[in-house]
Amino acid sequence: MPPRFLSSEEYDEHAHRLYHQGDFDGALEVLKEAVSLYPEAIDLYVGLGYARMAREEFAWARRAFERALLIDSRHEDALVGLGETLLRLGEHARAQRLFQQVTKSSFGDDIELLLTMGRALYREGLYGMARDYFARAAAARPESADAAASLGYALHRLGNDVGAGRQIRRALRLDPDLFEARVYLGHILYDRGEWEATLREFERVPPVHHWDALAVWRTIELRQILEGLDAGDRALRAWWERLEELEGDHDPIDRLLAEIEAKANGWDSGPDPSQLELFPGGGDDDPPRVIRRGDGRTFRGSPTEIVRQMRDAA
Repeated sequence: MPPRFLSSEEYDEHAHRLYHQGDFDGALEVLKEAVSLYPEAIDLYVGLGYARMAREEFAWARRAFERALLIDSRHEDALVGLGETLLRLGEHARAQRLFQQVTKSSFGDDIELLLTMGRALYREGLYGMARDYFARAAAARPESADAAASLGYALHRLGNDVGAGRQIRRALRLDPDLFEARVYLGHILYDRGEWEATLREFERVPPVHHWDALAVWRTIELRQILEGLDAGDRALRAWWERLEELEGDHDPIDRLLAEIEAKANGWDSGPDPSQLELFPGGGDDDPPRVIRRGDGRTFRGSPTEIVRQMRDAA
């Protein structure tokens, strides 16, 4: 019996599985074979474009998306994919026109497309534009925790801490297990000096679900300061283990020194909303802070001075 050829849909599904497993090379090979058999299957070219993007082959990704649009010039996923690629290539104006073409179409309130466009803009540091797409997504689907959280991240980047906190808390009311948003909120609270509130948020995320090493380190630091725990206390074991998993063999002291250096250099990398290492921390040149603990004791000074005072008082 001769071998059965896969349909274009089966190729597409197989490539999707490989892609979501992180096997971008495998997905690419499947899609290259598929388009040779089904040269008019638009979804295969869209998939090919995203596989190329995942491998940072942006010129090839552009070619794949443009090939898809030759088949259907109004295909929403191809328009968004090409827009994402053009952003990576620095063609912001054309990318924005493509995104606007999608929002003016019948897919203008499709939340997944809105979030995808917003995240692409956010990655490029275009926070004002990203906020507009996230706001539209949140209005279209007020029950979406992801939309509310993403809007909060963009507002935070734009300096609107009150609005950011409101949206992130709303996201957590909608989905208390949206751990990314909870960690983000914890970092905002940390930078405000609200350390007990910070610790509550970080501890509501089980260690195994923490993917941000800085948050894990801050949890350990705050438990030592606020609870008077020694570094070797059994209560911190799971947190140290998680930190080691995230950082490999890095010395925790090296991490602390790196954080201090980053603050001194005005660290602000501008990553994805789904990545959490984006919290510019206050350095010792900031205005003095006042920290009031739950037991009524007050500490005043720079972050370093407050840490020293709280350790002395522990």
